[in-house]
Amino acid sequence: MKAHRYPAGCLFSSLNDIRNKRITIMGLGRNGGGCAAAQFFLRHGAYVTVTDMKDERELAPTIAVLESDHRFNHTHLTYHLGGHNTADFSNADCVIKNPGIRYDNNEYLAAARAIETDISVFLALSRAPIIAVTGSKGKSSTVSAIHYGLSTAGIPSFLGGNITVSPLSFLEQTNEHTPVILELSSWQLADLRGRNLLKPHIAVITKIVPDHLNWYDSMEAYVADKRLIYSAQTESDFSIFYAGPNAAQTGQSGSWEDSFATETHGTVLRYGTDRPDGRYRGAWIETDGTSWCGKILLPDMAQPETVLTELSVPGTHMRENALAAALVMAILRVPASDTARILASWPGTAHRLQHFHTAPCGGRIIRFYNDSCATVPEAAAAAVAAFDPPCILIAGGTDKALDFTPLANMLAAQAKQCTASYQTVTATPLYLLAGSGTDKLTPLLAARTISYNGPYETLPALLAALKEHECTAPSNADTVVFSPGATSFGMFANEFDRGNRYMELVKKIFPAA
Repeated sequence: MKAHRYPAGCLFSSLNDIRNKRITIMGLGRNGGGCAAAQFFLRHGAYVTVTDMKDERELAPTIAVLESDHRFNHTHLTYHLGGHNTADFSNADCVIKNPGIRYDNNEYLAAARAIETDISVFLALSRAPIIAVTGSKGKSSTVSAIHYGLSTAGIPSFLGGNITVSPLSFLEQTNEHTPVILELSSWQLADLRGRNLLKPHIAVITKIVPDHLNWYDSMEAYVADKRLIYSAQTESDFSIFYAGPNAAQTGQSGSWEDSFATETHGTVLRYGTDRPDGRYRGAWIETDGTSWCGKILLPDMAQPETVLTELSVPGTHMRENALAAALVMAILRVPASDTARILASWPGTAHRLQHFHTAPCGGRIIRFYNDSCATVPEAAAAAVAAFDPPCILIAGGTDKALDFTPLANMLAAQAKQCTASYQTVTATPLYLLAGSGTDKLTPLLAARTISYNGPYETLPALLAALKEHECTAPSNADTVVFSPGATSFGMFANEFDRGNRYMELVKKIFPAA
């Protein structure tokens, strides 16, 4: 299917253009984007109609935020919930589209006079230098580390986009001296195709793995949207691409990231566990088997410098995310010694290997981690690898037309390591939530003789079983990681709701000492 291209530019060239416009917000949602867009347009004098397929009960928390906002005229706000009406689209001067809504074959969007997104409006109206980040794995942790690093180094910056903060919520605070870090999903990038608005000074693409193949008809179509992040860069800009040993192959020679590096007009920097080859400079991990550090070498540097010495968050993949952040900080002239000190104190990101609770269990102390934003099998595999085995893994959920072999292979490798190290433990204890993704995973586990508990229809039932099994028998496992490797349709509103519910239940079922 041919990708849709939008008209060049944006309907709004200044904030004054918004006054008295009729705006339809398509998709209020529960993650802040639609709400922030409604607030923004109402504050600047527009007449706003909010429409969503969800009803008032489902959207009650978001509606409460709008109703308690006294910064705009509430007579300008209309709700049409529980369904869409074509007139709300055909009569509007502009429709603000939610990125999770397809344009193709959408009768309502087809009736719109103009379509924008919160990202396109922000890019048209803000003069801020843009640091744009996309990828399949690690983009949220990477933008978090960049924002933390710049802010701590004394460089005022803002963070928004797919990380559930609309950039319209801070547009008026930005200027040409305030870097804005935007996490951009493939869907958000697709909504920018043809507009010629995204021109990041620094573009970062984190590791690419198969994802959203229930939305895209091929891996090539998925990656085509990622390529948009650097398509308008010039030689004065920087393009940062992953270069790890497990980079996903294109089906030809090299990786997706290798192809990005040959296409961009920006200065290419690579990062990963290995030092970039002679064609590129960048950042990498050096190790002697017992200790490690992160090194960086930019085009204007004669010798590598150390930018990473320790992290408070576990896992090789988190070191890689921090390396990408270190490259951005170096481009913005943060000294290497400051970068190492700052990133050592970076606390990580909510729902991404987030340590949130410690509790007694069967005579030992167990640490609980929330990695609910791991929605692809590779992310769950990386979470398992982040800890010394055996950890207790909670996984499973809804399929996105993905291959669960990477997770099954990691669990098999962990089982071999456990067998070599312990007499009483032979594998990572595994608890599965029910779902179509779990249905694809279990035959792979059986083929590798990996045992599991469940699948369980609810998270409370799973955690109750985990407590009964793991707290009544001797075990070497002292870490519980909730890293589903799948989405959560039907059981939770989204991965954030899933992670919050998990943390609430854990604290209730496993009280602290």
